[in-house]
Amino acid sequence: MTSDRTREIIAADRARLWHPFTQMSTWMGEEDVVVIESGDGCWLVDTEGRRYLDGVSSLWCNLHGHRVPAIDAAIRDQLDRIAHSTMLGLASIPSVTLAERLVALAPPGLSRVFYSDAGATAVEAALKIAFQYQLQSGSPGRVRFAALGSAYHGDTVGSVSLGGIESMHGMFGPLRFDVVRIPAPHCLRCPLGRDSRSCGMECAGLAVGILEENAATLAGLVVEPLVQGAAGMLVQPVGWLPAVAGACRRLGILLVADEVATGFGRTGTLFACEREGVSPDLLCIAKGLTGGYLPLAATLATERVFEAFLGGPLSGRAFLHGHTYTGNALCCAAALASLDLLLPMLPGLDDRARRFGDLLERKIAPLPHVVEIRRRGFMAGIELMRDPSAREPYDPGLFVGRKVIMDARRRGVIIRPLGDVVVLMPPLAIPDAEM
Repeated sequence: MTSDRTREIIAADRARLWHPFTQMSTWMGEEDVVVIESGDGCWLVDTEGRRYLDGVSSLWCNLHGHRVPAIDAAIRDQLDRIAHSTMLGLASIPSVTLAERLVALAPPGLSRVFYSDAGATAVEAALKIAFQYQLQSGSPGRVRFAALGSAYHGDTVGSVSLGGIESMHGMFGPLRFDVVRIPAPHCLRCPLGRDSRSCGMECAGLAVGILEENAATLAGLVVEPLVQGAAGMLVQPVGWLPAVAGACRRLGILLVADEVATGFGRTGTLFACEREGVSPDLLCIAKGLTGGYLPLAATLATERVFEAFLGGPLSGRAFLHGHTYTGNALCCAAALASLDLLLPMLPGLDDRARRFGDLLERKIAPLPHVVEIRRRGFMAGIELMRDPSAREPYDPGLFVGRKVIMDARRRGVIIRPLGDVVVLMPPLAIPDAEM
């Protein structure tokens, strides 16, 4: 039985709100709308008092659970000082402190921090930085970017141009700039039709060849390291990233690592690049940066890239880009408190991720409609098919992934699908019993 209060909230929502990634005509008739009112650890609590395990970390960003005392206190403490001041012509203590911390933790060579407020804006800044860097470094012909098939890097026009998911990005074709497309290294659906057990990772050679062929016009390659999240948790073969990074370095193409989803412990290390010893020229971070509390993003750059923007007041070399809430003090305070909690957790994350993987293999993998579980650290995608042995997918019109997550919701767990790939990405702090 739904209370009058909840019905009133739902009616107001339907009358005024436009939800992201939602067909609103379906939403208007949805019977099982959940209105979240509070959080408690790894649980969400609705207006009826029902509890739901937050199985996708409130869209991949929550690390420590909800209502974390240390992060709450850090935000309140900063609020007693100032909530926000512009970084245009002014410095601020929280933004400086966080920048120093991030540079100390980032892959070697990254030395400068440019703040924004979302993963897409971090990528957008990286695109403009890479373009302007090449222009001001004597390579004005390098005006294009390379990205992977099935890529997703956000929803601003530049990041949509990088995107390679037809259902999300196809209609915006007239707005998008041309991208050199590299087939995603996806072993289940190998672009070369090879068997991963004996292929010698030919997908890496294919990627390097495309980069070599287009090097004269490429400003940068944008890639999610190790795992392509929104593509369906596609896990790259070990060695693919270093091979591609080496080619970028040799060819003068800037490597842009989009760690919006993979960063902050999701693959077991602070940044996914660390897993394979790769240091990008530009690193994009967001989501887990504040532990899932407040919107903050950053684009980290090497000193070599930064120096290409230096010049006199009339040189025209400055990076003319920014946001009103760049380096917001409350966000930076939350990020610093989150890092204080996260860093001591890192040494134990691999063991906890293995337990997560063991549970998936024992409880989920044997189910007859599961064709594959793709996992790196705490990022997992469970792909469902009508007939896994014949690789026969379900009819898209059956919305099997959605049916699964709605049934999970009735059982007290919030998860989300990517088509017929069910995503599990719990908070890193989830207790073993809840896992």
